[in-house]
Amino acid sequence: MGDKGTSNHTDVTDFILIGFKVRPELHVLLFLLFLFVYAMILIGNVGMMAIIMTDPRLNTPMYFFLGNLSFIDLFYSTVIAPKAMINFWSESKSISFAGCMTQLFLFALFIVTEGFLLAAMAYDRFIAICNPLLYSVQMSTRLCTQLVAGSYFCGCITSVLQTSMTFTLSFCSSRAIDHFYCDTRPIQRISCSDLFIYKVTSFLLSGIIILPTVIVIVVSYMYIVSTVLKIHSTEGRKKAFSTCSSHLGVVSVLYGAVCFMYLTPDSFPELSKVASLCYTLVTPMLNPLIYSLRNKDVKEALKKVLEKKNIVL
Repeated sequence: MGDKGTSNHTDVTDFILIGFKVRPELHVLLFLLFLFVYAMILIGNVGMMAIIMTDPRLNTPMYFFLGNLSFIDLFYSTVIAPKAMINFWSESKSISFAGCMTQLFLFALFIVTEGFLLAAMAYDRFIAICNPLLYSVQMSTRLCTQLVAGSYFCGCITSVLQTSMTFTLSFCSSRAIDHFYCDTRPIQRISCSDLFIYKVTSFLLSGIIILPTVIVIVVSYMYIVSTVLKIHSTEGRKKAFSTCSSHLGVVSVLYGAVCFMYLTPDSFPELSKVASLCYTLVTPMLNPLIYSLRNKDVKEALKKVLEKKNIVL
């Protein structure tokens, strides 16, 4: 026990990100895969934000939230992807203590913010379908701004707590993080601290984050389904459900990937990396596609932009 106290996090200046345990010749393939996915994220999310900001028809609460969702997706993937791609070519694969702490802080900030933002988007759809006559009054610009600001505030508070708890742990021997970015679970594995209090606190913190957002989403859609089933016309039902399908798709992809990642046992770290890849890079790539393919307004706005470009050419 005495040896464990002789070296703590203050002696650690950097970590090693092991990444994917594959043959060296496959690093080029992984680099190209990451590059392609990240390029799609940049094009999709920057394009979505540009369309929302330039098309007056998309100046509504739903697209205000969607623009923020694209911003979050763009930045939390940027926290992960460039460093992962650099490490495919790096011999050392090191990341500084401050860099690791910053990466975890920013990723936690954006991923938690996205969870709360998706709950706000579910509430927006609930008001739009269940109280359409009061929609413009209830979903005012002020309320939308407050909901987005509140999402960032919750994300920031959670990130500060999670990051401070993680980096006050002691690291006595190994600096090698068995992951492709700095995340809480792989960092726990190289700590020699007693993790009982840490794990209980992390579990409670996760519950405080996940339960309210899931409850808002589930309750909102219970009311939405109940309201839609009362609509007599098939066309009316189809139109009502079509406004929710994109949001449900995004929620399913994100929460499905996160649950899969955190339910994966520690004894299968490679499977955990694949699950992490789903919600750190695949989800931000899919979100703009889900909204552009499933949303009539976005498709029309995109068509208008492409027609303008053809005229210019």
